[in-house]
Amino acid sequence: MEQVLVLVVLSLLGIAASHALSPRLGIAAPLLLVALGVLASIVPGMPTIEVEPEIILSGVLPPLLYAAAVQIPATDFRRELRTISGLSVILVLISTALLGVFFHWILDLSWAWSLALGALVSPTDPVATAIIKRLGVNPRVTTVLEGESMLNDAVALVLLRAAVAATAAAVTFWSVSWVFVSALTVAVIIGWLVGLLNLWVRSYVRDTTVNTVITFTVPFIAAIPAEMMGASGLVAAVVAGLVTGNGAAHVLGPQHRVADRQTWHALELVLEGAVYLILGLELLGVIEDVEARHQGVGRAVWIALAALALSLIIRTAFIIPLMGVLRRNAVTADEKRERIAADQAQLADLSTPPPLTILDRVSIRLRPGRPEEELHRRIRVRLLRAEADATYQVSTRLGWRDGALLVWSGMRGVVTIAGAQTLPSDAPERSLLILVAFVVAVVSLGVQGGTAESLVKILKPDPGQTPQQRAEERAKLQEMLGAAADDAIDQVQAEGLELDERGERLAVIHAQREVLLDARSVGVFTSSTLEASMRELDAEQIRLEL
Repeated sequence: MEQVLVLVVLSLLGIAASHALSPRLGIAAPLLLVALGVLASIVPGMPTIEVEPEIILSGVLPPLLYAAAVQIPATDFRRELRTISGLSVILVLISTALLGVFFHWILDLSWAWSLALGALVSPTDPVATAIIKRLGVNPRVTTVLEGESMLNDAVALVLLRAAVAATAAAVTFWSVSWVFVSALTVAVIIGWLVGLLNLWVRSYVRDTTVNTVITFTVPFIAAIPAEMMGASGLVAAVVAGLVTGNGAAHVLGPQHRVADRQTWHALELVLEGAVYLILGLELLGVIEDVEARHQGVGRAVWIALAALALSLIIRTAFIIPLMGVLRRNAVTADEKRERIAADQAQLADLSTPPPLTILDRVSIRLRPGRPEEELHRRIRVRLLRAEADATYQVSTRLGWRDGALLVWSGMRGVVTIAGAQTLPSDAPERSLLILVAFVVAVVSLGVQGGTAESLVKILKPDPGQTPQQRAEERAKLQEMLGAAADDAIDQVQAEGLELDERGERLAVIHAQREVLLDARSVGVFTSSTLEASMRELDAEQIRLEL
């Protein structure tokens, strides 16, 4: 027992040291942790470390993906949903199929086992994208990478499960397709319900510590029922995180949100570090196993390198036309803004009927007594959101430099390794397959992750807003908040309320927060600017309420 405690304490210290030294050494913390794990594994007397893959898949990944989903701006995720869906679903399906052909040819495996290994090598790593986030690239690129890595591992694991099942029974393409679609659909429904339930329950809990304890359970409350129903627990955890993150500012107090943010950051740090330490600790053991049972590690290494190169080629071939689509969307968005301006003018002219969508017409038929002012308000908000989305497409165009970064950022990691270790014991050449997955992940992290910063310096991609644009946006938002403060004070005086300076300031903060939430729902400001203002209001409210 003492030995286990010593290992845990040393691991925590190693994780902390790696993150502290990473900026000074210019090496990403995950790479330092993998190297630390390898070095620790050769220390005399170090016990053999074997972690059950289910612990990572069911115990580590759900909270990690939930934490990432809680923090991703809902508006940005919505705007990039098509791109994220293409990368996390279509690209994974294509990669699985083509890599399956490669493994069938090179390893002489059955088609089912070949596709299973292809599914393992296809997803990008949700943890490894943290390397890119810290390099100050365009926020739109990081949103796409985060969204892709949150969802594509779940898609790949569903494909892996279907491929392994196909090795034991005769299945058809349609049966596999049905399992795939139903697994994702059920997971989305469960995650959405759990997210809403989480917000509802926690809105009645006043104690911050109790609230924090409850939030630890949410990813598992979403993932476990989904897995029991044959769906993807990881997708359920992601959806629960998206719902929670989007609704937290509406129903949770500032102290709860600040505590959640700090807690999940610390938990992310520990879980991410533990995953990479385990990877390093297990690597030499897997190599020894392959050396003893197969034709040496050389064969596994060159197969893994070829598979990684092929996966990058496939990713490049997919992203090149994707960038063309995004450029075309930016052009059509510019034209769309002209149509939106015409619709807004029509809405302002009360002598002409407002521009109605199909949903508006259905709503009128279902609720014929709805006031006309409410209908106009809904249409006005929809037009403002459409105008903001079009402006976003035009002002944040992604070029070929961003495309190159998207290709190189597709690193493999923990999902590939953990998924490989779930292969059944009767899998042909199981140790070899696991080592191939290990080598793909380690080389991908080492080469792609290790050169990401240099690539950014060479490519010099557009970082997004310039300092001047951020200052102008900030000034515009402050003007809007100032107007909200004046309105709040006028309302207090009109209602005849006698509030002291503290009470008056709290009323202003509540009014300003509502303005920020309305602006977030429409998307007229960048998420980073809105989040910074929201945190300032939270900090001031906490100070006043102490």
